[in-house]
Amino acid sequence: MGTEDVGATLSGLLAGIHRLLRRNLRSGTDQPYLRGAEVELLRLVRANPGIGVSAAARELHLAGNSVSTLVNQLTRRDLLRRETGQDRRAVRLTLTEEAEARLTRWQERRIALVHEQLACLSEQDRAALEAAIPALRRLADGLEANLVER
Repeated sequence: MGTEDVGATLSGLLAGIHRLLRRNLRSGTDQPYLRGAEVELLRLVRANPGIGVSAAARELHLAGNSVSTLVNQLTRRDLLRRETGQDRRAVRLTLTEEAEARLTRWQERRIALVHEQLACLSEQDRAALEAAIPALRRLADGLEANLVER
């Protein structure tokens, strides 16, 4: 398989796996659905408590007004908290306890789904996937660097 074929196959598989994980996660919960951008923002705030809206927009490569809209929606749903800084202009974002709990449950369920499917594979397939992880990380790093450069 040539590089172009690998690229086409890999990008299709990764998108498909991501979509199937989301669908499985969505179908297995009674909680209101969170869109991908909402989850990304919550995960970013979890990793960077106190991050501002502008910094979040830069990190997510989204327009500031798009992130502001997400912040408003998540605040109304009691998943995100705005805290005003000392200069009273800067707003810092933190997660609510509900958001922390939902993210934890979501992550645990996602990992469990993948473990279930890995258990169905042969030892050889599991070893091949494990061996591919460093290359996939380098691919992700390259894609991230490409975004930063643009």
